[in-house]
Amino acid sequence: MLPWIQLDSATIPDEGGELRLKQRGSEFSIMLGTNELMNSRLSGSEEALATLSFERIKSHSKPKILIGGLGMGFTLRAALAIVPEDAGVVVAELIPEVVAWARGQMAEVFKGCLDDPRVSIHQGDVGEAIRAGKADYDAILLDVDNGPDGLTRKSNDRLYDHAGLKLAREALRAGGVLAVWSSGPDPSFTRRLKESGFAVDAINTRANGKRGGARHVIWLAVKAGR
Repeated sequence: MLPWIQLDSATIPDEGGELRLKQRGSEFSIMLGTNELMNSRLSGSEEALATLSFERIKSHSKPKILIGGLGMGFTLRAALAIVPEDAGVVVAELIPEVVAWARGQMAEVFKGCLDDPRVSIHQGDVGEAIRAGKADYDAILLDVDNGPDGLTRKSNDRLYDHAGLKLAREALRAGGVLAVWSSGPDPSFTRRLKESGFAVDAINTRANGKRGGARHVIWLAVKAGR
């Protein structure tokens, strides 16, 4: 078996630790300590984050979508495959090296999707983009951590508390959807979403799509009312 080779590393702000980009043959992995955050062979649930969300907004004209976390681009590529040509997709990525990996070492994985004219990169915290948005987005897709219980940065928890959910709701247009990826269930987060004025579905998905893999959860929270 081929050994893993470390290609690069990146420091996560706010004492979040260090990301390590590794490669074994054509397979890539991004690690945080002993935790594998993502693997190029496992994309099913990240793709579902995009496809399930778009089902909720497909009647919206000129949809604008905010994706929190570039990762290996699975959610972005799935979104670009289904949104119309007049859509706009903003990707918020905090760590500059992750964007550099997409254009460099992992270019074969990304297949040039960052150059799609519908795509723009917000180099910074997705929370900043959410706070700046006032009914700007039809969908906000969050895959910035392991879910509502932050793993990489404790400050990510602010996205998922009542105040953060209120900001997300204000950043959405009527009928917009907040979609959140998680490595596992969290009933208390479902409750917070409902308390924050969202109609909520928690959907079980698999890391490798129909082929199985680890079980993940995607919350689809639609902005109720105006």
